[in-house]
Amino acid sequence: MNVHFNCTQCGKCCHGSKIPLTVAEAIKWLNRSHEVQLLCEASPWPVALDSEPRASHFKRKSFAAMSGSMPTRVVAMLLANVVGPCPNLLADNRCGIYQDRPLVCRVYPAEINPFVVFEREKKACPPEAWSADQSLPPRGGNLINEETLKAIQASQDADASEADIKRRLCLALNVVDTALVHEAALLYSPTGEDLLSGLAFAIATDSEPAEMTQWRFVSDQADTLASLSASGGIALHVREAAQGTYRHHGFKREAIFSYLRGTE
Repeated sequence: MNVHFNCTQCGKCCHGSKIPLTVAEAIKWLNRSHEVQLLCEASPWPVALDSEPRASHFKRKSFAAMSGSMPTRVVAMLLANVVGPCPNLLADNRCGIYQDRPLVCRVYPAEINPFVVFEREKKACPPEAWSADQSLPPRGGNLINEETLKAIQASQDADASEADIKRRLCLALNVVDTALVHEAALLYSPTGEDLLSGLAFAIATDSEPAEMTQWRFVSDQADTLASLSASGGIALHVREAAQGTYRHHGFKREAIFSYLRGTE
């Protein structure tokens, strides 16, 4: 079955979302005086997970860490915080930075995550966008054309190559708290100046720390806290964690990423 799509420039996908950015995109976004946030999520990482196919996507974009005595992998994501219309959206719903728009915007409405099945009903696009004017044969349920394939590959490559830069960024910003993947997320909102300074440090520094940074899991779920602690991890109830440095979002990732569900 072919999937037909033709953008109607309705602008719905350019309102109210968190847009995942590469490091270079985040620097450009910040230099335009737009807000960028840092999302952290992590997973305990027993050796057995290394051979799990579905774990490969998470591992590729994460960095190794420790939480107590528990091996852990942390994903840090840079997100454009779009409240209302995107600051680059023009009055006629055209993109003001179209030639320089983020990779995620180039991919939408296809999926970057190879384990997420494309579902037209979960996209922001209006019914008329799914016309027969343009036929894009799907591969594995995803919208595919040459330009989209290149953007997907570039995004996946950036995830892998920039994971260690993001580790050093967290070090520069003294970020050591995270949420458990798929349960919640921690959203940090450093100032643009601090984030640019931290990114400059992370890019310029390539030395390894003497020891892995110790990370703490923050949760509001008693079962999660007990399980992580029993596995040797450091687990804090959200009430005990540092106040004011981040927001704990105890809902599924779909709710955070809005129309970008599945592209992370």
